[in-house]
Amino acid sequence: MKVRDMDGFVVEEPRARRIELPERGGAMAALDFGPADRPIDIVFSHANGFNARTYRTVLADLAPRFRILAVDLRGHGRTALPTETEGRNSWDGLADDLLALMAALDVRGAVLSGHSMGGTSSLLAAGRAPERVKSLVLFDPVLFPVEARRAMKGPSPLEIGARRRRAVFASREEAIAAYTGRGAFKTWTPTQLADYVADGFRDRPDGQVELSCSPDWEASNFASHGHDPWPVLREPPFPIRILRAEEGSTSGSLTPYVDELAAAGVRIETVPGTTHFLPMERPQVVRAALAEAVEAA
Repeated sequence: MKVRDMDGFVVEEPRARRIELPERGGAMAALDFGPADRPIDIVFSHANGFNARTYRTVLADLAPRFRILAVDLRGHGRTALPTETEGRNSWDGLADDLLALMAALDVRGAVLSGHSMGGTSSLLAAGRAPERVKSLVLFDPVLFPVEARRAMKGPSPLEIGARRRRAVFASREEAIAAYTGRGAFKTWTPTQLADYVADGFRDRPDGQVELSCSPDWEASNFASHGHDPWPVLREPPFPIRILRAEEGSTSGSLTPYVDELAAAGVRIETVPGTTHFLPMERPQVVRAALAEAVEAA
């Protein structure tokens, strides 16, 4: 079904799905774009604190040609998986969730893609199941050199900010009003913000709404960097393309390694005029990169 969004564009309304993953403790939610009878071309994962629907307008224009599964990672959106923070120190569990999802749906030969934390989680997952992956397209993934991770001490400003985040609003409309034009949402369209809020909040028995991704879980993601994606970057068994922001990139640490990684087959590009929220700011660049990856020989 196609609907007209708040910005006046006609976009595809994706199919809502729930994939049972008993070995992971529950079920993952996803939005399924494109022909239902076509194998999944792209598995897309979102940034920390966001959800699959946040990227609906970014991905919907690809639906006439490709099938895209945009997932809600653990602790986000409509996914129902346990969120235990005690003792957690990496995103390896998020990668394991993606692996379980791909196994459950028998995904093979797909492009794995994601923004920020979703990009890094896709990279970790792809390295463990290369037989299911055609290539990777990552948008400003969070990548730190090993030395930088070891030097991290104490909570980061992002972790502190997440724990202070307001979790409850009277309504989704109140949340939209509070977010419009502020912070991370300054460069977003009204539709992108409304899509984030739609699945970024859940209804409470008292009639109010609260964040689907709790402040504690978001903070845990900001604090947990014990995973190591570098072995896959240095010896990739498939093509990897990284598009990073010009300002405030979480992939900025790649700069000293660009030549080394390029020699290994990793394509790294900086998208002019973008911040960490590159997918919202340059959706056409995201769509072109994904289409190129799917159509590559």
